[in-house]
This record gives sequence, C-alpha cells and structure tokens, in this order.
Amino acid sequence: MTFTPRTWVVGEVVTAAQLNAEIRDQFLSFFGAWTSDTPTWTASTTNPVLGNGTLSGRYLKIGRTVHRVIDLLTGSTTTYGSGTYAFAMPAAAVSGVNQIGGAQAVGGSSRYAGHILITGGSSTSACYFPDSGLVPVSRLSTMSPTIPFTWAASFQMRACITYEAAS
Repeated sequence: MTFTPRTWVVGEVVTAAQLNAEIRDQFLSFFGAWTSDTPTWTASTTNPVLGNGTLSGRYLKIGRTVHRVIDLLTGSTTTYGSGTYAFAMPAAAVSGVNQIGGAQAVGGSSRYAGHILITGGSSTSACYFPDSGLVPVSRLSTMSPTIPFTWAASFQMRACITYEAAS
C-alpha cells in the first residue's frame, strides 16, 4: 500500500481524506495482512506440472522491502519437468545485489537445509540445496527434479526471503 508521499503546497487546505490517505493509510500498511498468491514454478528446460500438489505463497511489501514465503507440497500427479527450478517473486529485485533467504526440503525421512536466492534485477528466485548425489553433500546445487533428492509425492519445499525490490 505504501506509495510516494504527496508534496504539499503552502496555503493548501488539508482535508480529512488527504490526512487519512497520507498518514493513516500509510501507517496501517506496515501492519497490513500479507497478500496470498500462487507463485509460478518453472524449470530451465521443461516446466513441472503441479497436478494435485499444492503451491502457495504469501508476501508483504512495505516500501521497497518484500517479505516472501513459498510453500510447495508435491502430489501423486505432480510431474517434475527437467532442468533447474525457479519461483516467481512478487516484485523484481533491485539491480546489482544478490539477496539470500532460507529454504528447506523435506522428502521421506530426509530434510535438507538450503537457501533461496534472488539475483539483482530478477523477478524469479532459485533454491539451492546440498546435492545428495555428491560426496561431501555440503556443496549447494540448484533445486531440480533430482536435487536435493529425487522428488516424489508428498515431498515439500519451504522458503522465505526478505529482499529489496527495484521499485
């Protein structure tokens, strides 16, 4: 809701509506409800298809600060595409700055801690997890149909990031 404040003119008569818009509404936007959405899930080669899985997101944008949460739960009819995955963000990131948040992937009895990254100027993000096929598994690789594990029904990915938007 926040927007560029009004420039007042000397001698202008201020109305209640102007005060509400310029002060009250701006202030309340800092405490407003998050916006729910469904982020777009893509892959670098062939896009995955969610099927009966669920993908939800929510975000709060205050000025140029964006707080973003993504929650993916795969289903029995989810297909995983090919290539590395990306998720849409509600606003493009400021240019020249890569910004990192936290992520986790849960599949069967495995749980991997990772990162979500939005590169400067981008409107999509990628998650990075330890590649279970590598030894040692401390190296991070971009999330894909086989990273951090081979994805299957009921597997989950959760990520949250706070980043600076371009506008």
